Amino acid sequence: MAYQNIVETKELVKSYGEKNVVDGISLEIRRGECFGLLGPNGAGKTTTMKMMYGSAQIGGGEMYVLGLNVREHIREIKSRIGVVPQEDGLDPDFTVLENLLVYARYHDIAPTEAMSRAQELLKWLRLSEYAERAVETLSGGLKRRLTIARSLLNNPELVILDEPTTGLDPQARVWIWGFFRELKKQNASVVLTTHYMEEAEQMCDRLAIMDHGRILAIGTPADLIREHAGREVVEFECKAADVNYYLGRLRAAGLDHQVINDTISVLVREGQDSKAVLDLISGDRITLRRPTLNDVFLKLSGHQLRDEA
Repeated sequence: MAYQNIVETKELVKSYGEKNVVDGISLEIRRGECFGLLGPNGAGKTTTMKMMYGSAQIGGGEMYVLGLNVREHIREIKSRIGVVPQEDGLDPDFTVLENLLVYARYHDIAPTEAMSRAQELLKWLRLSEYAERAVETLSGGLKRRLTIARSLLNNPELVILDEPTTGLDPQARVWIWGFFRELKKQNASVVLTTHYMEEAEQMCDRLAIMDHGRILAIGTPADLIREHAGREVVEFECKAADVNYYLGRLRAAGLDHQVINDTISVLVREGQDSKAVLDLISGDRITLRRPTLNDVFLKLSGHQLRDEA
């Protein structure tokens, strides 16, 4: 296995009509890491991922998955990866177990091996008691678990997850986070898209922040937060008429800040004192908190993470 990067893109482009939804991105995803594509709806995350597994054709540039050129070897790539798309795509006419066995045929897995592997995955994802249940009777969280089990049937070298927890209740989301932490312990290579900042922070070794088809920054969650958002955030609300007054005081003191409506967030860097910030401000609901990837995204893009791009 000579390739060092599980995925590599060079000036990757994808257009629909006159709009570049992926606009010349270059990135390297290392074997054995969990890499996230973080950004709002419309940022180009899903389209980038679809090109990885052949659901969308490359418009320009190059992409390599498992060391193979996607333009030339997509069939082999598909046989060696697992995909959890946004839509589960489960067959409502089959039971939980039958969904896995039927899917195993697409990978030419022998029936005996398919049954053994399916039962193993059902146990691992705590679905054994639902094996004979019709898919349509399952909750959203259980359907998501089944889709994940299906993606692992062929022992993939890379697992691709497109918004794995969107639409799930908090309990189901936490369970899936825990499962993929276990998967990471086995040195699995994982690529995921998400617009949940806490999901990206908890699950990703490194991530790329995207907006409008471009990469704004790449790094570990901790490094991105430290570089772009500092060590603390002082947040306070003030009257709209007073915003410019406080911004003037903050600028004069050389303090980095962001404004959303009538809320001002002051990014406190290393070597700066949050107490000095408090001396410059007044207002309602003054809070001191740790910075997040949402602060990073706002700093880089000028709008909130969950806004429509």
